[in-house]
Amino acid sequence: MAGSVGLALCGQTLVVRGGSRFLATSTASSDDDSLFIYDCSAAEKKSQENKGTVARRCTALTFIASEEKVLVADKSGDVYSFSVLEPHGCGHLELGHLSMLLDVAVSPDDRFILTADRDEKIRVSWAAAPHSIESFCLGHTEFVSRISVVPTQPGLLLSSSGDGTLRLWEYRSGRQLHCCHLASLQELVDPQAPQRFAASRIAFWCQENCVALLCDGTPVVYIFQLDARRQQLVYRQQLALQHQVWDVAFEETQGLWVLQDCQEAPLVLYRPVGGQWQSVPESAVLKKISGVLRGNWAMLEGLFLSTVDHLRAICRPKMSLLGCSSIVSQGASVICPLLVGYVFLLLSLSSKFLIMNMWRFTLLSAKFCYVPLKNITLSGRLLRPM
Repeated sequence: MAGSVGLALCGQTLVVRGGSRFLATSTASSDDDSLFIYDCSAAEKKSQENKGTVARRCTALTFIASEEKVLVADKSGDVYSFSVLEPHGCGHLELGHLSMLLDVAVSPDDRFILTADRDEKIRVSWAAAPHSIESFCLGHTEFVSRISVVPTQPGLLLSSSGDGTLRLWEYRSGRQLHCCHLASLQELVDPQAPQRFAASRIAFWCQENCVALLCDGTPVVYIFQLDARRQQLVYRQQLALQHQVWDVAFEETQGLWVLQDCQEAPLVLYRPVGGQWQSVPESAVLKKISGVLRGNWAMLEGLFLSTVDHLRAICRPKMSLLGCSSIVSQGASVICPLLVGYVFLLLSLSSKFLIMNMWRFTLLSAKFCYVPLKNITLSGRLLRPM
């Protein structure tokens, strides 16, 4: 994604990304002072023959369930697989989209590869034969920023988008089960707040089927609970913070970690208390990790870029092109019948039958050329004629 700041948890290891640098430390104990920092820009350069590369900049990656491969999506719309067992091997092209990919996920049984692109689509492909498409999950009206297979319900998928919605899917059939509009939730709290949302982060907590959702440009984290029996998302709470929120991540034993743009308090930890999520007073572990981040604040400062601003800037030339194309298609819908009629006129000069029936052929050609152009939009969807 566009943002260069991120947060992730692997077991009891907390990882913070800032540009090309990664910082990892333990959340198990305040006495554990282990700290690991890795700078990708200073890594050893490999020869081009042994270097695994993709066509354009990577936008998302994920490990398959067996952890034998890593899938990498790039800006050109392709997904490559790289072997973990052969780290110096070349990547293998698995599948491609016509649009830039924004996220990639894998089903828990490694049977399906799920991809989300800039053009509102979620595609479900067979991993063994990626050219074979199982389904499309269609419904979003802007770029699909994040997708996440529900760990406790392997057949369900969560997706967030620039259209300000969080959606629940049965991804094998492509059926939408539930859609939550964030603008309607914001009205319940602050009717005067801006009504433009761009969901950019999804985190899931298996213990209580909780979903944390983050939107660009708002210091708010939305909490939902998945009702597996009814297959719905139930809104629970909003966590309001004082600073820009960069990322969120659940730790099964600790709670919800929130990374924010504040050097004095870069991390906030939330835990459920009496059915409501509440911030935890600065514990020894939280104090230790916050101190580490303060000491390495230079790797985070000034790096965050709003996902929605970045993607809408990319989409703007595309929309301008579509507008010009629509004008051309409208002109073609008028010119084509005239050209076809003119051809029939030339043919009629050598045929008495065509001369007698020239007006019929002209009307037929006009109907044949004009109606499809009138009914087909640039997005490829059929619409009823006006």
